[in-house]
Amino acid sequence: MKAESSVLRHTNNLPSMAGQYILRGSFNSYFTVNVSVENLAPCKKLVRVELDATAVNTVFDAVTKDIQKQANLPGFRPGKAPLPMVVKKYDAEIKDEAKRKLIGDAYRKAIDEQKISVVGYPDIEEVQFGRGQALQFTATVETAPEFQLPEYKGLPATLETKSVTDADVDKALDMLRGQHASFNTVARPLANGDIAVVNYTGTCDGKVITELAPTAKGLTEQKNFWIETDGNSFIPGFAAQLIGANAGDKRTVNVDFPADFVTPQLQGKKGVYEVEVVEVKEKSLPAIDDELAKKFGAENLEKLKAGVRTDLENELKYSKTKAVRGQVVKALLDKVAFDLPESAVANETRNVVYDLVRQNTQRGVNRDIIEKQKDEIYAAAAGSAKERVKLAFLVGRIAAQEKIEASQDDVIKRAQQLAMMYQMPFDQFIKDLQKRNGVNELYEQVLHEKVLELLEKNANITEIALAK
Repeated sequence: MKAESSVLRHTNNLPSMAGQYILRGSFNSYFTVNVSVENLAPCKKLVRVELDATAVNTVFDAVTKDIQKQANLPGFRPGKAPLPMVVKKYDAEIKDEAKRKLIGDAYRKAIDEQKISVVGYPDIEEVQFGRGQALQFTATVETAPEFQLPEYKGLPATLETKSVTDADVDKALDMLRGQHASFNTVARPLANGDIAVVNYTGTCDGKVITELAPTAKGLTEQKNFWIETDGNSFIPGFAAQLIGANAGDKRTVNVDFPADFVTPQLQGKKGVYEVEVVEVKEKSLPAIDDELAKKFGAENLEKLKAGVRTDLENELKYSKTKAVRGQVVKALLDKVAFDLPESAVANETRNVVYDLVRQNTQRGVNRDIIEKQKDEIYAAAAGSAKERVKLAFLVGRIAAQEKIEASQDDVIKRAQQLAMMYQMPFDQFIKDLQKRNGVNELYEQVLHEKVLELLEKNANITEIALAK
C-alpha cells in the first residue's frame, strides 16, 4: 500500500488507547478517523479503524478522476470518456485502488499516532467498505515487547591472564614446518612419531557404528587412512595400540570414546576396531631457519617469528573479545525477562533450522537422516531463536538509549569485508544483497557490533590466573 500525502492529527485524549484523528489528504478536506486498540496478548494488539463515509466518497471520486484521465474507451479520445462510463468500465479497479489508499493511509497513521511498534506485517480484515459507507477494518498486529531496560554497563566477565610467550611462538613454528614435512615409506615396525596408513572397520556395542550414529561414516570404515602416532589424534588410545606393527599386520584395537566425544551417540561408549596396517611412514621435518621462512614469504627467520607473534597476539585478542562478549551477553539476557512476538521467534527459528540443515547437508548427512532428526533440530533451533530475538530487542533499545547509529560508510565497509570473506567481487555481492533485500540486515549487523563493543568496553572484567 502506497501512502498518499496525508497526516493524522490527534484531537481527543480518550482512555484505553482510543482516539479520533483528522485525516488531511490531497483532497483539501478534513475527515474524522476513529481508532481504538485492544490488547490481545503481551505482544499482540487488535487495532480497529473507522473512516467516515464522506472521506470514502472523496477518495473514490479522486481515484475515479485519475483513472478517467488515462481511460481509453471506444469513441472517445484518451482521457475524455464520460465519468459514468469510466465508473462502469473500471469499477473493480477503482474499488481496489480506493481501498488501498484508504486502508494504507489510515492504518499507518493510526499506528504512528498510537505509537505502536509493529513487528512484521499486519493481518488486516475488512469489516465494511463501499461507496457511501464508512470504512471499517481491523488490523491484528504483533508488537515489540515492553520491558524496562536493565543496567547494561558494568556487566561481569572473567578472563584468564594470558600473553603470547616465546614458547607459543616456537610451538607455532613447529606447526608451520609440519606443513612442509615429508613422509617416506619405511620397512620397519611402527614407532612413535611415525604415520600409520591403515584400513579399518569399527563397531560399538556389537553394532556397526552407523547404526548408532548414522552420520559417523568416517568412524565406521576407512581405507588408506593416515593416523599420526603422536598424541591422541583420531580416537584417544587408538594409535598407541598400533606401535610395533609392520605393514601387513592386523590388530584389534579397543577404544573408549570420551564423554565429550564429537559424536554424541558414542560418548562414553566402548568401540572395537579391526585394523590392517597398510604402510609405515616416517615423518621428516625441515629445519627452522631462513630457508623455511622464505617458504612462507618472510625475508628471514626473525621476520617470520615477528609475523607469527603478531598473528598469535591478534588471535589472543580476538579470543578475549569473544569470551568477554559471550559473558556480558549472557549476563544481559539473564537480567530481564519479557514476552516475545510469536512471528519474530517463528521467523528466526526457521532461519536457524535452515542453517542447521544446510550445515548437515554440507557434511554429507543424508536427507532421510535429517528428516528423522527434525524434532531435535527444531527444539534446538527454537531455544537459540528465542535468545537471538530477545538480544535483538535489547540491542535495539540500547542503541536508541546511547544514540548509536549505523552510517552508510559503516555498512559499505561491512559489505566489503563480507565480499572478501566470500571471495566475491564487491559489485556482485551488492547486487545479490539487493536481490534478497539484505541491506537492512547489514545495518542491523553493524548496529549489533557497535552495541557489543559498548558492552565490552564498559564490562566489569576480572582477570584470574591462568589455570595450570
